Amino acid sequence: MKLKLQRCSGMKDSTLGTLHVDDRFQCFTLEDEFRAEKLAGETRIPAGTYVIELQSAGTMHEKYKAKYSDHRGMLHLMAVPNFEGVMIHVGNTERDTAGCILVGDMAMANGELGQSVVSYRKLYGLVSNAILAGEGATIEVVDYE
Repeated sequence: MKLKLQRCSGMKDSTLGTLHVDDRFQCFTLEDEFRAEKLAGETRIPAGTYVIELQSAGTMHEKYKAKYSDHRGMLHLMAVPNFEGVMIHVGNTERDTAGCILVGDMAMANGELGQSVVSYRKLYGLVSNAILAGEGATIEVVDYE
């Protein structure tokens, strides 16, 4: 499975984008802003292509496992240069991201997302099923801003 995140609107504190799955629009994204020099928890990941694996350990995994009966691990981006623990997850504002990718069905002019849980649940099913079926999943992150 191939995901493509197209960054389209860089703001002071955040970056909005669109996420496509196998060339079909899936949802909107929200990340931290671009910084030439990384600041922990306040910088988006570099453009590139990353393998997505299911991470079945850690605080976020336990939280999501308790909340969602079909949770089988966090959507974790592997080998992101100078970053650790980058995941795709639920959230509405740049305060929820800490370097991760948030997803939502609505993008607002103020740089926030709406209906994040709905969007995440749809995306999670698609990606986790592909990974567990042995198909695998990658995400290509592209800057268009």
